Amino acid sequence: MSESTTTEVGTDRQTRAQPETLRLRSTTPIITVNDLQASRRWYSDVLGFVAGDEWKNEEGEVMGVQMRAGAVEFNLNQDDFAKGRDRPKGVGFRMYCNTVQDIDEVAAAIKARGGTLDMEPTDMPWGRVFAVTDPDGFKISIGKEKEA
Repeated sequence: MSESTTTEVGTDRQTRAQPETLRLRSTTPIITVNDLQASRRWYSDVLGFVAGDEWKNEEGEVMGVQMRAGAVEFNLNQDDFAKGRDRPKGVGFRMYCNTVQDIDEVAAAIKARGGTLDMEPTDMPWGRVFAVTDPDGFKISIGKEKEA
């Protein structure tokens, strides 16, 4: 049986179950890709991410790269193909990213840089969103919440 504890957070009172449940602050998807350099180019040249840290193997080959867009990071790792060269990637998985930018402008910029949208900017009850798929089949939705 869990107990609860009331804590002061700013001027609001907040009740948390005890023992506390998991509280996360961020997430970083780690994506295994077929061609690291091609994926790196797509994430930077098409979507607009910026490359950060790189990870190299003992032979000095780049095997992973951190890609950043605002406060969001995706890590791209080169597949070693130990589980098969033709195994599907991205099946049943979608990454949803929030932005404060104008969705139509972001989508237009991606298209101008050669990207293909799976879904054009569309109004949803909670905001506006569009979707793309990376070279390995990972689905990415980019949305902006409705302004209050």
